[in-house]
Amino acid sequence: MRTSRRATIADVAAASGVGVGTVSRVINGAVNVREATRLRVVKVIDQLGYRPSHLAAALSRGKQRSVAIVVPHLTRPSAVERLAGALAVLAAEGYDTVVCNADSPTRRDHFLAALTSKDRTDGIIIMSLPISQHQLAAVRRAGVPVVAVDVTLRGVPQTVIDDKAGGLLATEQLLALGHQRIGFVGDLGGRMTKSTFGFTASGRRLAGYRQALAAAGLAPCQSLIRLGPYGAANAEALTTELLGLPDPPTAIFTTSDTQAMGVLAAADRMGLRVPGELSVVGFDDIELAALIGLSTVRQPLEQSGVEGARRLSALLRGEKVRPLRQVLDLQLVQRNTSAQPRPAGQASSGRGVARETVAAAERHYRADGWGMPRTGCLARGYRTDRAELRRQS
Repeated sequence: MRTSRRATIADVAAASGVGVGTVSRVINGAVNVREATRLRVVKVIDQLGYRPSHLAAALSRGKQRSVAIVVPHLTRPSAVERLAGALAVLAAEGYDTVVCNADSPTRRDHFLAALTSKDRTDGIIIMSLPISQHQLAAVRRAGVPVVAVDVTLRGVPQTVIDDKAGGLLATEQLLALGHQRIGFVGDLGGRMTKSTFGFTASGRRLAGYRQALAAAGLAPCQSLIRLGPYGAANAEALTTELLGLPDPPTAIFTTSDTQAMGVLAAADRMGLRVPGELSVVGFDDIELAALIGLSTVRQPLEQSGVEGARRLSALLRGEKVRPLRQVLDLQLVQRNTSAQPRPAGQASSGRGVARETVAAAERHYRADGWGMPRTGCLARGYRTDRAELRRQS
């Protein structure tokens, strides 16, 4: 009985043999509807695949419209940037926003289950968070509009970047400067399990790194690749291993600016001049990157949040969103931490920018210290903007 076009409330009324007002009362749970009528209308709603407009329903009931954003590790700078963009758009659209910090797979599962229950939210933005096909199917069955930002979900409007292209871009820049021994510091990836999220961006950036080396006629050297848990401290330890090799790299590409801080800290501790003896390129272009002069691959973090919120708002208005997959552009930003390698035998002249970089990072950056809750939802995000998010830092 399902049709190719989207069913309307008038279709439900006609097929049920009742008026539009009766269908509306059934949808809104009104008590002044006979049980037999209610059951008949509910059956037709299911047969037609009718989904009521969340916007119209909220306005008719006089309820505050709400949107939930589910994001892992929202204290990370990249998450703060994305949230700032999304919150600005949702505030302008008049939505009350709840930000759910899914800092573990268990918390993710809890939030998704709660948000798909009756009348919990009008729409959901899944941000940087892989979810299973089973969980996505549950959201769809609940009739809750959903979009994705920084993560690919099948059949869902998504705003993403090409991570492999980003790895290619960073490595090509270092090759163009004359580097041949280029190290890589990234995250441990893997499949999604009960205890791991299954992030894949680092792996795709590694694929771009390998592709660039192969295109330049250089065989990727496994000894120059280091993977470990996300974080500056872990990146510092991995970099110490790389720089301790008999033939260490002259440049290192890291899969995030946060990890680049660890690389720079290791270079400073070992007395290496940056960029004279070691060039460093990060990924993301968080605000601190410009402050410390870090060369990096810029992805439009705030704009990705803006686009995700715009696309969800369009869905809530009943509009179609095209293209389904929106890919944002990347840009290589060369600053003070990348340059041509120092010729062999040339003496170093001081510590370069590494010490100043580390000092700036210590003053302005904490890997997990933005002063925001580690778990739970942040309510009253309705008028939260970037300044409010950071005021707690």
